[in-house]
Amino acid sequence: MKNSIKKSLNNMGFSLPKSIKVAGSYVPFLKENKFLFISGQLPIKNNKVLFLGKINEKNKKYGYEAAQLCALNILGLINIAIKGNFSEIIRCVRINGFVNCEKSFLEHPFVINGASDLIKKILKKKGLHTRTAIGVSSLPFNASVEVDAIFLTK
Repeated sequence: MKNSIKKSLNNMGFSLPKSIKVAGSYVPFLKENKFLFISGQLPIKNNKVLFLGKINEKNKKYGYEAAQLCALNILGLINIAIKGNFSEIIRCVRINGFVNCEKSFLEHPFVINGASDLIKKILKKKGLHTRTAIGVSSLPFNASVEVDAIFLTK
């Protein structure tokens, strides 16, 4: 299944990150019984935040792309946590998305769809999940989006 996931990502122009650094006093993931908790992921590639600043009506597609990159980092951490065996994933249970946005912005669901759509496209039925999309006044390192997730494993 790992190869099909890698192939699907490659066809979309993405590749799994090989490592992900944490930016504080926490672990990037925690496997507890059958649950895999993924810490909040920023839109980082090669240790650099690629999507910065506030999201508004004019740049909401930028926010969508930021959320996609967050989801890619989530998939990278899953890959590390389960040692490449994606068949261990039973389903994505929940995604929580945070959008660094202007006070008047109301399209948080559209932005976080970037993460949801990628997870569903890659994991198919296993990618269907519950979700929260929240607007916030700031995020670490001035990132535009942050996404965390919970997965059920075998």
